[in-house]
Amino acid sequence: MGSVFKKTATKPLPAGAKIIVRKGQRFAEWKPAKGKARTAPLTVGQDGTDRIVVTARTFTAKYRDGGGVVQEVATGCRDRTAAESVLADLEKRAEKVKGKILTAAEDRMIDHQQTPMTAHVRDYLASLVAIGRDDGHIDNLTRQLGRLVRECPFSTLTDLKRERLESWLAGKSRAGMSARTRNSYRGAAVAFCNWCIETGRLAVNPFSKIEKVNEGTDTRRQRRALTEDELRRLLDVARRRPLEDRSTVYKGPRKGQRYAKLRPEVQRRLERLGRERALTYKVLVLTGLRKGELASLTVGQLDLDADPPYLTLDAGDEKNREGNSIPLRADLAADLSQWLGEKAAIAQEAAREAPAVRFDSEHQKRDKRSQGDSTGREGQSCQPLTRLPFGLPADTPLFTVPRGLVRILDRDLRAAGIPKRDERGRTVDVHALRTSFGTLLSKGGVSPRTAQAAMRHSTINLTMNTYTDPKLLDVAGAVESLPALPLGDGSQDGANILSATGTDDLTACQFAPKFAPTVGKPLTLQSIVDRTASAAAETADATTLAASACQVKRKDPLTIAVNGPHEGWLRGLEPPTSRSTIWHSNQLSYSHRETVDLLL
Repeated sequence: MGSVFKKTATKPLPAGAKIIVRKGQRFAEWKPAKGKARTAPLTVGQDGTDRIVVTARTFTAKYRDGGGVVQEVATGCRDRTAAESVLADLEKRAEKVKGKILTAAEDRMIDHQQTPMTAHVRDYLASLVAIGRDDGHIDNLTRQLGRLVRECPFSTLTDLKRERLESWLAGKSRAGMSARTRNSYRGAAVAFCNWCIETGRLAVNPFSKIEKVNEGTDTRRQRRALTEDELRRLLDVARRRPLEDRSTVYKGPRKGQRYAKLRPEVQRRLERLGRERALTYKVLVLTGLRKGELASLTVGQLDLDADPPYLTLDAGDEKNREGNSIPLRADLAADLSQWLGEKAAIAQEAAREAPAVRFDSEHQKRDKRSQGDSTGREGQSCQPLTRLPFGLPADTPLFTVPRGLVRILDRDLRAAGIPKRDERGRTVDVHALRTSFGTLLSKGGVSPRTAQAAMRHSTINLTMNTYTDPKLLDVAGAVESLPALPLGDGSQDGANILSATGTDDLTACQFAPKFAPTVGKPLTLQSIVDRTASAAAETADATTLAASACQVKRKDPLTIAVNGPHEGWLRGLEPPTSRSTIWHSNQLSYSHRETVDLLL
């Protein structure tokens, strides 16, 4: 038999509490900041100090579950009778497990049904942190699941019903939420319920049958690629704009001219900022990096001395979590080398200007260990650590990528005279530079499979359709590369045109004899020069050639040597090639004409 009771716990003695004795028992009496004075019995803790004994306000049920293990469950009831009713339900479930009416998993699942949804979501997000999911993904799920819990609403697991989520999605669709955003909320709910199934909190996923919305019919943002001229103008403006925005515009005789009335160090800093911004755009266009991937790059991930030079993306910083080595163009590697030289010079200048720091013996030892001693413990020469470019620390960020880079790009586009949105409603943002990278690969004649590898895409469809702007491809030039196909009229000019297009080719004439049948020589092929020449000669050779014109075993018409000459072969339209003779008779069957085509 189980029992219900109120748990007790001890707490430190409140500040300002007085110790009183009633009927031989000590009590603590104190008055909280708000409320009436309170009294609690005293006890002595393990450290020998006085502690107050606090009794819980609700009852706890204690019983043996279906496996015979003693369990303590908070009933949440302040009334003893209500708590005993909860205990009775728990004991009934334990009996059903013993009688194999319920499984132990189903019994534990019942315990989760009344747990607040916020607790389940908190456990789910903690599991994602434990397996190493990135912070951005976890932040998105926290926002999406929190909104679903509030607005659907989902208070407990029993409230997870398909109708509620579908109604919420329909309402958001009418309110103007895009199809892609609605699919993301659906995906968050489905993933959460799958986790609940894996952890034994749910038996089935109530949202698994909700269909995704077709995002192709409700595309809100379509990116376009920048042309080569637009890219050059963008890089030029990005390099000049930080200084020009702080410069003074003359009036009067020198109206419109700019002059930077700045301190030399401020002017150098703005010029360096412009070079960094232009180089940031160039790296995005020539490598296809995403903004987050670019922000994660450090000096230690570059190898500019290799052939070819490359940068390495860590798996934790890449979208597909694989990690890749991305080759760099020679001119881009030279620009990066110059940029790292500038960063190293600035770091050295800052180190010289910094005040001298006095190290104690422990700091000196730590510094010596970090730099590496020239000799080992036994006096042997030790190899120096891997030398980083220009002596910069490995964890030095390659660029300072601001969170508001898209707003900076918008200002650069406006200054360069590049429209943010084209006539088809497609826009340019930071990720559009990756689209430009994919489009330039296709425009340069790179094979689709190679472009897919360069873009680091899982499917070729994503590379060719989403990240390739057909407007910038030379479709007209591709059509012009097709062969000319003139319509001949049977005249001599038509024959000359056919010769010019390659139809009347000596190679074709030499190629045809290998595939045309030879009269009197079975299984030997040569060109049919004139099918109407010397019917008598063919009749004379009839005894020599008496085989079927078709090489398969079926009842087809025999050759001319057997049936005699047929009228209807037209000549004069084309030179004698492997397919120059035109059959004009309706006396032969379709299968015979097909056989002739096969031989020719």
